[in-house]
This record gives sequence, structure tokens and C-alpha cells, in this order.
Amino acid sequence: MKKYLFGFLFLFSILAVDPALAQIIRTQIIHSSIQYDRSDIEIDLKARWDNPYLQEEVALDMLITTPSGENRLLPCYYQSGESGQVSVWEARFTPQEAGKYFLRFRLTEGGKVTQISKKQTMKVSRSDQTGFLHTKDYWTLQFDNGKPFRGVGENICWESRDTDDSKYFSDLHEKTDIYNYEYMLPKFARNGGNFFRTWICSWNLPFDYKGPFNNKRYTPSDEFYNPSALAKMDRLVVLCDSLQLYMMLTLGQGGYLEKDGGVAVSAEDFFINPKSKERYKNRLRYLVARWGYSPSIAMWEFFNEVDNVQFRKNQDPIKDEYIVQWHDEMSRYLKTIDPYRHIVTTSISHRDIEGLNSIENIDINQKHIYKNTSSIPEEIDRYIAEFKKPYIIGEFGYEWDWNKNFNDFADEMDTDFKCGLWYGLFSPTPVTPMSWWWEFFDSRNMAPYFRGVREISDKMLAVGNGSFESLSVKAGGIRALGVRCGETVFVYLFNEGTTLVTTDVTIENPQNRRYEIQEFDPSSSIYKQGSDAEYVASEIGIKKLFMDAGQEKVLILNP
Repeated sequence: MKKYLFGFLFLFSILAVDPALAQIIRTQIIHSSIQYDRSDIEIDLKARWDNPYLQEEVALDMLITTPSGENRLLPCYYQSGESGQVSVWEARFTPQEAGKYFLRFRLTEGGKVTQISKKQTMKVSRSDQTGFLHTKDYWTLQFDNGKPFRGVGENICWESRDTDDSKYFSDLHEKTDIYNYEYMLPKFARNGGNFFRTWICSWNLPFDYKGPFNNKRYTPSDEFYNPSALAKMDRLVVLCDSLQLYMMLTLGQGGYLEKDGGVAVSAEDFFINPKSKERYKNRLRYLVARWGYSPSIAMWEFFNEVDNVQFRKNQDPIKDEYIVQWHDEMSRYLKTIDPYRHIVTTSISHRDIEGLNSIENIDINQKHIYKNTSSIPEEIDRYIAEFKKPYIIGEFGYEWDWNKNFNDFADEMDTDFKCGLWYGLFSPTPVTPMSWWWEFFDSRNMAPYFRGVREISDKMLAVGNGSFESLSVKAGGIRALGVRCGETVFVYLFNEGTTLVTTDVTIENPQNRRYEIQEFDPSSSIYKQGSDAEYVASEIGIKKLFMDAGQEKVLILNP
């Protein structure tokens, strides 16, 4: 990539000296920047187009040379103005290094470069902010500054709809005063959540849909990108930045069908039609140009449950290779236009697609698990062993069928919600499994439960500085998971049964250390002194531990 950019920069610097080709009129840095703060650059230019959102007609890119000498590209996006007249474009840029940057702007018309502007400099001062998230290992993500991160997450995939299709909970789901980002996200953050998943779809953040939207927050428009949805997305990103919340942004297909303003005639055509793929690349350009500046966007997720798209016609599913080739092409393209190198993922429901988990530029693999939460640790282990990539459970739940009355088994729903979080925290995954049915769990006041999970997660990161090692734990019929972070051992115990159990607990202790034991109650976040331990042959033994039916405990063994 460096050689590619250097070669073109040399050629374009020659072209740029010809005044007859000069069309970039003015550039202005609106906000000078410090490291990891957004800087806005406004560009006035003249160019001709039918549609300024299509790069095959017109494109403006900011060519960046970082203080360390890397060359990167940032797409700019169209703001206002007419073809052939002076138009206004914007670059939203967040520098990841301190020092002196060199910036140039490249204008392309009809696929041909018509100008590169003169070099400008931007000086960036150092800050103590953490920057963008990237993959590190199976257990953690890592910020630009090296600080480790684990997500304590939940699906908050959309705001209330005008008309909800739930059989028993439509009144709940339609509560506009509660189920909006401004209510849900601050509450989630106050209770310890730091990572959530949200969708772009026809009723939520529908920036490239025409409408109607089943959501009165948005106004139908014939404009190429919907102004009300663009403004909403702007506000969402700013809100997340203020709360230090990190999102997996599910991109979906957008309005890909001809009836919605797209160019595809079917779901299969979306994956194979060159014009449809060209249109999607323009969509990716716009997403990166307008919102890629934000560290709060932790991950771009191409699809929610792409296997369900594949099997919309059960008797005539879309071929695996079409879906894999599309993801390979789009992930490669996204990496070339995203200077911040956001994490890239996609998801399946339950049917694996051959080759999807092995795509080079998909950084994290992902699936969804319903009605089988107890399998989460084994599923995570299985996938990372096979594909050697971090793995996330993007959705989980006790029940997936929204035509059932969850109040009939609400206690089981709550227990499943709790267990899924701990199963993830004690497994090699960088984000805890994310529960579905956020409105239902909010109505049952489950948000405070995140506090205990986050508290233990932060302890794990602090004592181990991001290091994790699974440990074998045996506890009779009790579900038991163990992990060592640095010198400290953590054990999660859960009595899945319906009666009181007294059990012995045996914990792997290969270093033959002795420990002081604390017990932590996840529901109350109360600590108490734990039982004494016995030490025999590289094992720690705790005798006659009492566990009530449905009880959870976290043991913390400090050396």
C-alpha cells in the first residue's frame, strides 16, 4: 500500500503544477487538533457530476503522511453545491499520532485524477486519550496507546418503532420516551456497560433508504442519503464519544433493491452484480468519510446473520462462494479506505458458510446462539481452535421466538442473561456475549447486573495487564470456569440445579502458589472472606462449598 501511494503521489505532483487543471479552490482546517481529537477540514472545489456520492463520477480523497512516515488515505464527503459550481466537501480526521502531518487532497472525475493540491501541514500535540480499538489476541482488544480492553456488552440494536410486531410486547417496544439512544445508552454506561451492537436498517439509522420508515424520527426524502438519518447518526456518535461507549455498527445491505433506490433485483444479485458491489463501495466510502473518525465505532459489521439472507429462499439458497467472495472483496476494499483500521466483522445465525471464517480481512468471526447458552464456552473454544481468530457471540438468549410470552418464563430469561455474560468473561473472547431483548430486560431492571461483571472484568485487566490463561476447575455438578490474570486466579461457579449443593472445588495450580480467597456475589457486588484452601500436587482444594439453587459466585484468589 505504501508503494502504491508513493507512486501515485509522485505522478500527481507533476499533474498538480498545471494551473489549467486546478479545481480545488480552498482548504481550511476548521478545528486544529490534538491526538485522538477530531479535526474538520473544509474543501471548496469545482467539479462536474450527476451524483456527487458516486466515486465513479467524482471523488475527493485526503492523502495523509503521518509523523512516522506512513501514507494513508481518507475519503472526503460531499456537503453542498451544484455540479460545475463551487461545492463544499468535508474531511473529518482524527490523528492517531502526535507530530507533524502532511496533507494533500486528490480530486478524481470520471475515474481520472484531475488534481492533487499542494502539501499542507498539520501539527498535532500529544494527548492522554486511548485512541482506536484493534484486535490483540483471543481475550482482549487493544487501544492505540496499548491499553487492553474487554467489552461488557449488550445488543441495543434500534430505538422504538412506531408499530412493533411482537405478539406480547408491542406496547413495551413502542415506548418512544424510554427506548431511544438518549435514554438507553447513558443508563447502560452508568451500570458498567462499555460495548453495544446497533443496526443500520430500514427503521433505524436508515441513511440510504427512501422510506417509509416505521419510525417517526425519520422523514422520507428523495435525496440520495436521507438528511434526518444522517443527523441522527451524527448525534449517536457524539453521544457514544461522550459516554466512552464502543459500538459494533451493523451495516446491513442498505437500500439495495431497485425499489429502494438501489441497483439489485434480488438478494443474490446484491452479492454478484458488479454495479451493486460498486454501489456498496460508495456506501462504505461515505460511512468511513463521515463517521470513521470516531474511536467509539469499534467495529464495522457487514451483516447481521448473513446465513438467514442466504436461506430466504429455502429451496434455492444463495451459493456460499457468492457470499464469501463478496465479503472478501468488501473487506479488502474497506481496509484501503479506512485510515484508522477499524475492526471488521460479520455474523451468522447458526449455519456456517464454508470459507467465511477464513477471510483474511475479516478480523473477528461471530455467530449467534439461542436456547443453548450453556454451550458458549465450548463454542468459542472450538471456533478459535479451528480458525485461529478472535470469536464473539454477537447475540444470545434463552428464547428467540418473539411470538412467545417471555413473562411465562421470565426467571429463566434472567438467569440465562446473567450466565451468558459470565461464560463469556471466563472464555477467550474480547467482548462478552451480547444479550438480545434489551427492552424486556430493561423492564425487569437487569441493567444493574452489568456492574458486577464490569467490576470483575476491570480487575482481571488490571491485575494481569491484559494477560489471560484458562485454568481447569472441577466442582462436582456445579458449572465452573477458571482463568488466571497475572498472579491472580478468578473462578466462576454456578449451581444450575434446583436444590442446595455442597461441593468440593479443585483448581489447577501449576505454579504451586498459595492464595487468599475472596467470594464475590454478582447480584449484590458484595465481597466476603472465602474458605481456607488446601494445597496438594499443583492443585488448590476448597472443601464443602455451599451453593444454593441458581446461585452464582466468583472466587478471587490473590497470592
